[in-house]
Amino acid sequence: MGTTTRLTSVAGVALTAGALLAGPASAAPAHHDRSVGSVFVQTDDTAGNAIVAYDRSGDGRLRQAGTYPTGGLGGILGGSVADHLASQGSLTYDRTHKLLYAVNAGSDTVSVFQVHGDRLTRRQVISSGGTFPVSIATHGNTVYVLNARDGGSVQGFRRVGHTLVRVPAWNRKLGLDPTLTPEFTHSPAQVAFTPDGRRLLVTTMGNGSNIDIFDVHPDGGISTRPVVNHQPDKVPFAVTFDSRGHLLVAEAGPNAVASYTINRDNTLDLLDEQATGQAATCWIVITGDKAYTSNAGSGSLSGYRVGAKGSLTTLGNTATNPGTVDAAVSPDGHFLYVQTGVNGTVDAFRINPNGSLTATGSTTVPNAVGGEGIVVS
Repeated sequence: MGTTTRLTSVAGVALTAGALLAGPASAAPAHHDRSVGSVFVQTDDTAGNAIVAYDRSGDGRLRQAGTYPTGGLGGILGGSVADHLASQGSLTYDRTHKLLYAVNAGSDTVSVFQVHGDRLTRRQVISSGGTFPVSIATHGNTVYVLNARDGGSVQGFRRVGHTLVRVPAWNRKLGLDPTLTPEFTHSPAQVAFTPDGRRLLVTTMGNGSNIDIFDVHPDGGISTRPVVNHQPDKVPFAVTFDSRGHLLVAEAGPNAVASYTINRDNTLDLLDEQATGQAATCWIVITGDKAYTSNAGSGSLSGYRVGAKGSLTTLGNTATNPGTVDAAVSPDGHFLYVQTGVNGTVDAFRINPNGSLTATGSTTVPNAVGGEGIVVS
């Protein structure tokens, strides 16, 4: 959340109109010889959303490799400063099929890119099935998009090759109050699958302060209604899962991280909760047994070691540039990259064996002030 926030075959399938065109990219500089992977950053530019691609070297530094228009527009939720989408998962990577999904909140669409190393080919722009998409979740051949406005909704899609097919029967209204203000603290923040793909979760932030859990059917459809887990004053924002399937939640209300067990009936049991001592604790990322929250109001990251039974042990705080938002970790677990939205930068950190972080540099992303969405490959 922004720096002011302390909040305190498939039957019935419809293919919507989509552009199946390869998106043009800006000229890229020569590749860095020491490149070991890529980082993709979404700008959320209201004049034309784009994905900026970076080569990442063995020491964690970034070198710009190209810019790829999404074919849609970025958007800004009312009241936001550092986080115009107020969400986690606005840029999502399907590593198995090498597909990158991006939301275009300002034009109510989703873009699909094929990934070739540090290069992207745009394959499709398709309606999100709602208004103001902010988060995307993928599992196998199933994709769900969270739409934040008009009371919120989730829309399901089937992946077919390098494109998505919208399934009208896989749309669920969340029934949130669209009149609550400020908008960016009262909109749903994330949609996520459990690791086994059997449940779909939605966090509602200050609009109910709930974690909604839908059952996922074998065909990819979801239950008609979710089990609503009311978390009074917790303001659940972002979620992730540890290797044992425990749910980890960044809670913006108490500025804390919490761990839960998801029961068979989709209710939650709290395992542990630890305050960050920071402001606007909203995003969370995990690698191995180490989890890190982004604290937008403090310009910091908070680290935690996650125990076998979901216990949380603090690893301390690390300063970032202003407006710490969405983050991602390299596949080998050696580096953490976090967007800092006030100035539109990405800060890079080495993850040390004891969980502490060492800064390795900062990169300004063109036209990305307030932008969210980052993926590391």
